[in-house]
Amino acid sequence: MEEVPVTLAALPADPPAEDAVVPEFWQRLGLPGLIDIHAHFLPDRMLRRVWAHFDEAGPLIGRRWPITYRWSQPDRLEHLRRMGVRRFTALTYAHRPGMAADLTDFALDLAEREPDCVPSATFFPEPGVLAQVRSALARGARVFKIHAQVGGFDIREEILDDVWGLLAEAAVPVVVHIGSDPVARDGFTGPDKLDGVLRRHPSLVAVVAHMGSPEYAEFVELAERYPRVHMDTTMAFTDFFEERAPFPKNLLPRLADLGDRVVLGSDYPNIPYPYAHQLEALARLREKESRLDDDWLRAVCWSNGDRLLELGASA
Repeated sequence: MEEVPVTLAALPADPPAEDAVVPEFWQRLGLPGLIDIHAHFLPDRMLRRVWAHFDEAGPLIGRRWPITYRWSQPDRLEHLRRMGVRRFTALTYAHRPGMAADLTDFALDLAEREPDCVPSATFFPEPGVLAQVRSALARGARVFKIHAQVGGFDIREEILDDVWGLLAEAAVPVVVHIGSDPVARDGFTGPDKLDGVLRRHPSLVAVVAHMGSPEYAEFVELAERYPRVHMDTTMAFTDFFEERAPFPKNLLPRLADLGDRVVLGSDYPNIPYPYAHQLEALARLREKESRLDDDWLRAVCWSNGDRLLELGASA
């Protein structure tokens, strides 16, 4: 597929000034760009509803959360490329039965049209879920996403057991939003839910979204116990998260020990600050823990994601 030249001419407004320095960030590290494992693309109608929910600080948000990148899909894609995000996911998630298959179709179709978009998929505990996941894998899905908080389900449900087994066998990562931030949901969020799945499927490649905020210590412990558990940086360490759920300083040495299993995530476009701030927040961690240095940043921003998604990219 011939690539369309990247320009900013189509953007509806000036992008955040801070984003102009993103290429300088990864060039300084000697990288060819960034790999973002936690970016969202949704059908336009659904995305507008999601943004409206954020605008209203709805019951699953719990605080003011302005959307920085309230742009069209082409503009959002273009901005990622302008910043040098070479590969990114199109994570979707269902909040009720009957949605997951269509959302997977949307994400996989986007990846067919946009080669830098990693083929992404989702699922929901409903009849036919195993067949849906098998179909997504057959179509080339390289990453799945589920959001137990929004979906309102327990990931240990019996109907999902064979799905977890299939994904563990396929070694395809699943980004799991199971931490209790921004709003806990009793019975659906918390580290015990993921632990229950991992006890049955210890080889599952689970990626804990948002570093498991706010139960950071418990999810770090899970990553230490299960060698295929990864953590994504999505919104963690940013001023927005640190204000309410700061990452404990005493966990940073343990995070450094997990250096090969921490991957860059952003939550783009649904973030209340410039994309560059996520990178800034990661870079300033060295002030608290010296081992979270340039080598660590290179792994987080490129090589760990490359390996996890089996992209075969070269730095």
